[in-house]
Amino acid sequence: MKVTTIGIDLAKQVFQVHGVDGQGKAVLRKRLSRSELARFMMNLSPCLVGMEACGGANYWSRKFQTFGHEVRLMSPQFVTPYVKSNKNDANDAAAICEAVTRPTMRFVAPKTVAHQDLQSLHRVRQRLVQARTALVNQIRGLLAEYGITVPRQIGQLRRQLPGILENPMNELTEMGRELFADLSRELAAVDERVDHIDGRLKRLFAGSELCQRLAQVEGIGPLIATAMTAAVSDPRVFRNGRQLAAWLGLVPRQHSSGSRKILLGISKRGDRYLRTLLIHGARSVVARAGTKHDARSRWIAEIQQRCGTNRACVAVANKNARIIWALMAKGEGYRRAAA
Repeated sequence: MKVTTIGIDLAKQVFQVHGVDGQGKAVLRKRLSRSELARFMMNLSPCLVGMEACGGANYWSRKFQTFGHEVRLMSPQFVTPYVKSNKNDANDAAAICEAVTRPTMRFVAPKTVAHQDLQSLHRVRQRLVQARTALVNQIRGLLAEYGITVPRQIGQLRRQLPGILENPMNELTEMGRELFADLSRELAAVDERVDHIDGRLKRLFAGSELCQRLAQVEGIGPLIATAMTAAVSDPRVFRNGRQLAAWLGLVPRQHSSGSRKILLGISKRGDRYLRTLLIHGARSVVARAGTKHDARSRWIAEIQQRCGTNRACVAVANKNARIIWALMAKGEGYRRAAA
């Protein structure tokens, strides 16, 4: 029995394995525990291993590569069409095994430990920022019940909250002041944790030549540069910059048939965190474009006038994603647009 291709349906403790030979005939169907899977793959002759890009996939990719196997990860949405009949672990593993051999399949590059560390840092920061936003909204909502209104900007809340707590003329009782004082300390603690992670990211950015090259692009700073290098560990999995922009959900959705082509809003597929960072970075570029006269700024102003500010921001984010791919894949420096 010569197994050439294996599909593995990943889980926490129980894993389904499906293997085929060189003619595509199923020769292996196994259900293995977590400890059994490592031993089984270590004793197996080197072959092509396909898995879905899900929780734990990067760990198993690194482990299987040390055993000499060629590992390819795929987005689960691209594997779904290959599932036959009912959905279960065996059928999922068979679908993964078939999908990994398709010549048109798109793959996800496995992350190294260093890339995993960097992305984990961004994921923790993302959670803290979301928690801070929820906390600020709760404070503002609770204050409104006492007839105290605060502008939406988080900086306004930071500045006004101490004065609100000390103002004897509002309706806050002693218990209420203690409650909002606790919330103020909680907000300060979250701010401190976010600032600490930002400091670590800036140090990592300063030590990375690639990140500093990416930051030469208008609208790209240390946060976006480090997040991009963490998410895109191997830019060669994308054929061109447009594929990277599509992976980030920055290209239009289509609903076309025959000669009738209909383009809709952006697809919003892929990494929402990265897409949000790129669009926020693009907003700063669009805001300053009116004061400049170079080719890029004129292009932005034209789109802004024709389509509006939001679409101009998405267009700049799309262009920045394509530029980032070129800088990462070709190893070149950024060349600014001529005046």
